[in-house]
Amino acid sequence: MRLPVKQLRKADLEWLGSNYCRHGHTYLEHYTSCFLKDKPPTAPFTERVGFFDLETSGLKADFAFIFSYALLADTGELYGRVIRPDEIRSGKFDKDLVSEMCRDLKKFHRVVVHYGGDRRFDCPFARTRALKHGCDFPLFKDIYVSDTWLMAKNKLKLRSNKLGVICEFFGITAKQHPLTPDVWQMACAGDKKSLGYIWTHNQEDVDSMAKVYYLLKDYTARNKVSI
Repeated sequence: MRLPVKQLRKADLEWLGSNYCRHGHTYLEHYTSCFLKDKPPTAPFTERVGFFDLETSGLKADFAFIFSYALLADTGELYGRVIRPDEIRSGKFDKDLVSEMCRDLKKFHRVVVHYGGDRRFDCPFARTRALKHGCDFPLFKDIYVSDTWLMAKNKLKLRSNKLGVICEFFGITAKQHPLTPDVWQMACAGDKKSLGYIWTHNQEDVDSMAKVYYLLKDYTARNKVSI
């Protein structure tokens, strides 16, 4: 991971430039190779990781909109919300929600997704909706992304790399509120109960995704792939 200069305070940079790793270099010089691995306890900051997942009304962002986004911090805080019925019925759809999502994404140095990187789903869908609404989506190398789907594909040998299959095999609680066509259709009409169900499903996904990430992260290199 490249040093996230845009996200660091002056005091953070000064600390990195005046504290040394075991190789005798400053953490500013050995940010990726030493600082991220050593996680020195006296550091004023560490890489902040968030687990990111979308629920949408369809699979293509020119015909669908975002129902909800969940962004679970590695420290336990949950960011995100579900779209309100009045936002659907007024024709505003996900405009305000996407603006909030972009703001929340920028609180993290790295986001973790499941089948959500380039040419997959969550990040491309989110970026497309942000561009549609003129929202400030993170730019190239502002934030880095790790994909648990790709981690599982590269490091495991399961019948499928779907999140539910991985969780089932390793005994991780997941999918207590599974995808249900009737619920999604009612949500498109602004049904409050259905939207609440989707928001619960969304939160369950980031929680189980976090558990899969911690299970596999030490078997794979910390990548430098941009969101």
